[in-house]
Amino acid sequence: MSAKSTDRLATAGLYVIVGMIITVLAGLLGFVFVQGIPQLSWQFITSPPQIFKEGGGVGPQLFNSFYLLVLTLIISIPIAIGAGIYLAEYAKDNWFIRCIRVLIEVLSSLPSIVVGLFGFLFFVLYMGWGFSIISGAFALSVFNLPLLVRVVEQSISNVPKSQLEAGWALGFSKWETITTIILPAALPGIVTGVILASGRVFGEAAALIYTAGMSTPIIDFTNWNPLSPTSPLNPFRPAETMAVHIWKINGEGIMPDASAISDGAAALLIISILFFNFTSRFIGNVLFKKMSAN
Repeated sequence: MSAKSTDRLATAGLYVIVGMIITVLAGLLGFVFVQGIPQLSWQFITSPPQIFKEGGGVGPQLFNSFYLLVLTLIISIPIAIGAGIYLAEYAKDNWFIRCIRVLIEVLSSLPSIVVGLFGFLFFVLYMGWGFSIISGAFALSVFNLPLLVRVVEQSISNVPKSQLEAGWALGFSKWETITTIILPAALPGIVTGVILASGRVFGEAAALIYTAGMSTPIIDFTNWNPLSPTSPLNPFRPAETMAVHIWKINGEGIMPDASAISDGAAALLIISILFFNFTSRFIGNVLFKKMSAN
């Protein structure tokens, strides 16, 4: 077979693979949206769930998902950026650093149920935080840190060394070069890593069952004192997220419209993920243009 024929055959094979992926993805999203979007309404999005009666919503669960995501990113992003900078720019190539990289890859492949059990033993029992948002946020940070660290390290390593040398030529210190030149250039890759980690936070259920709990106490959305037990901002209260709620009502839901609520919650969860992804990408592009111009 000639080189030209081989090239055409490989190109056709790639198009077939891409077409299969798009078909499966479109079919999955289409099924969820067709089943779930008719269930969505303002009352469904804002009202609390019902245990025995029909007509419940997912308002507290939706808020808990976003609140848990924010807390997880606040904990994990600074640690991931610091570790990524160290591994990419300061760490020497020796056996100790290679062991760290292997351990990071091992941690990134841990099943979420294992991370959940670790979070239950350490954050819930040993630290005494109980089933709470803060326990769930730290467990998800442990779950996502390996991925974020690898993405940050790879994004920084992909920045051409000529930019680093240009900073030195201008008299910048290494730290000034990293913060003013390298990090802005690596920002698109870092944003991609944050989006991937956020998707895992939104969709995670196993780790949160053992750390954040499977119930939400009555909360008052007019009370924004984070120290109040009824405040939605209290990080030490139990919090059922959207993914856990879907799993729970499919397994033990006894309300008459459990199937409809599950469909609506699944569609709302995917819409939330898409909204967060597009918003993060937009903000990342704006920051990249602004920091690059500086």
